[in-house]
Amino acid sequence: MADNAADAKAAYAARPWLASYGRDINPEFEPLPHDNLGQMIRASSQRFAQRTAFTTCLDNGLSGSLSFAEADRLSDRFAAYLLGELGLEAGDRVAIQMPNCLDYPLAAFGILKAGLVLVNINPLYTAPEMQQQLRDSGARVLVLIDLFADKLERGLQDTRVEHVVLAGVADFFPLLSRALIRAVLTLKRELPSAKRPVTRFTTALEQGRTHAGLQLPEPDTDALAALQYTGGTTGTPKGAMLSQRNLLANLSQIQAIARPALRDDNETVLTALPLYHIFAFSFNLLTFYMNGAHNVLCPSPRPPSKLRKAFRKFPVTKFSGVNLLFRGLLKEDWFRADPPAIDMSIAGGTALHESVAEEWRELVGSPVCEGYGLSETSPVVSANQPSGEIRLGTIGLPVPGTDILLFDESGAVVPPGAEGELAVRGPQLFGGYWQMEEETREAMRDGWFLTGDVACMEDDGFLRIVDRKKDVIDVGGFNVYPNEVEQALERHPGIEEAAVVGARDADDNETVLAFVVRSDPALDEKAVASHARENLTGYKRPTRILFRDSLPKTSVGKVQRKSLRDEADKP
Repeated sequence: MADNAADAKAAYAARPWLASYGRDINPEFEPLPHDNLGQMIRASSQRFAQRTAFTTCLDNGLSGSLSFAEADRLSDRFAAYLLGELGLEAGDRVAIQMPNCLDYPLAAFGILKAGLVLVNINPLYTAPEMQQQLRDSGARVLVLIDLFADKLERGLQDTRVEHVVLAGVADFFPLLSRALIRAVLTLKRELPSAKRPVTRFTTALEQGRTHAGLQLPEPDTDALAALQYTGGTTGTPKGAMLSQRNLLANLSQIQAIARPALRDDNETVLTALPLYHIFAFSFNLLTFYMNGAHNVLCPSPRPPSKLRKAFRKFPVTKFSGVNLLFRGLLKEDWFRADPPAIDMSIAGGTALHESVAEEWRELVGSPVCEGYGLSETSPVVSANQPSGEIRLGTIGLPVPGTDILLFDESGAVVPPGAEGELAVRGPQLFGGYWQMEEETREAMRDGWFLTGDVACMEDDGFLRIVDRKKDVIDVGGFNVYPNEVEQALERHPGIEEAAVVGARDADDNETVLAFVVRSDPALDEKAVASHARENLTGYKRPTRILFRDSLPKTSVGKVQRKSLRDEADKP
């Protein structure tokens, strides 16, 4: 047994995936020539100074833009405001709670340039959720979108937040557009009472201007750059500690894979995924800024029709999304009638269904490259390479400098071809969970991070995610993977979406329970069961089918199986 485990470990150590890399991709990890993210931001700002860096496009078509030079200058002012006006010091945490808008990159870049720690918070959080994350992170400053200022009084209770900065969706828009947006949103001009000083974002920039002579710090590569909180769908969210080195390393790894597919100019990426999520933060924001692309920011992709004006107004060449977003766009008549000239799409966050990927490629004319990552890995671990083979149903190949192992339940390494828990090691790996030493120890094994995902590696290095370890259903000793059952169910033309969880029957045996959203109102349980019999072996078939109008999801479209399991457990 020991010899088998040693042989299996040696098979991964040989990095079989390197032989599958495209010819134009360097398999060796090469660090970026920067000591911190602030240096990278300044270098790109100077190199592409006259280009348009960011445009926020609302669903009504109104838009506002900033050049690279403006983004650099204004983020410098915000950094000076935080240090000179508010007196923050290295290591202090600053939270951002806003959707995609022009204020977001200015605030994020300013925090990073100031050598402070960025804490991303979902703007849709309730006041108690907001309070929990602010309290856990110990943030001293909160940058909040003014649309949700009503959460302040309760959300700030028992936190260390000393100052609030209110950003606006219409900030930096042309004057007339600003007036129209304020009229439509009926925004109040008076600042809310939060029992803390409150400053408008634009006012903060003016105050930062008075500290223009302030020397901004140069944090070293091991300094903490961000607390990126995990989704929290299975318990209290945990803050993954990402250093300057972690984020820079992953930028280099993403660059190695994506650069052959990027244009030197006229590159436009549409960012519909929220920038506060690690996937969009590292890929859409930092990677495309580093490469001089025009980033079109859309505050919300729900419903997908909100993206229509952005796709029509701008020549989008790159796009990232999750399965739900790709699928939603494919059902929009306007999108199908005149598909954009996208030459590269990236999928992450959730499993990309093969039927969706195939339909997207047929309609748009270019493939979707599925990748895989986590908050703890800054985030990218593996990806299908745009300039290499794109293998549907896989999460591609580990990125340069990344090592992989697969463990069985006993902790032994399983050989390629066998299923096991995916473990990761590389320069992008986080430094642990913020103030959670025990949870950090539980997540690590001899320097390897245990992802909680069950995977399988093919002989040539391509990885397949089978399912979340905790989501696997044990039916009479047979493992049932919800992703497989969901994809089989969704092949039925009358099923819009499906989610599968384990449930206990009267004899306390685990069974398969399916939650189904219908696209055909006439669809009944009998028709779904018949479809399951044709596509799934006996033990994988749902024993119960519940119809729902919608499924509970996270901000990036992940189905919250915990909520469904809780519902299944109710009598």
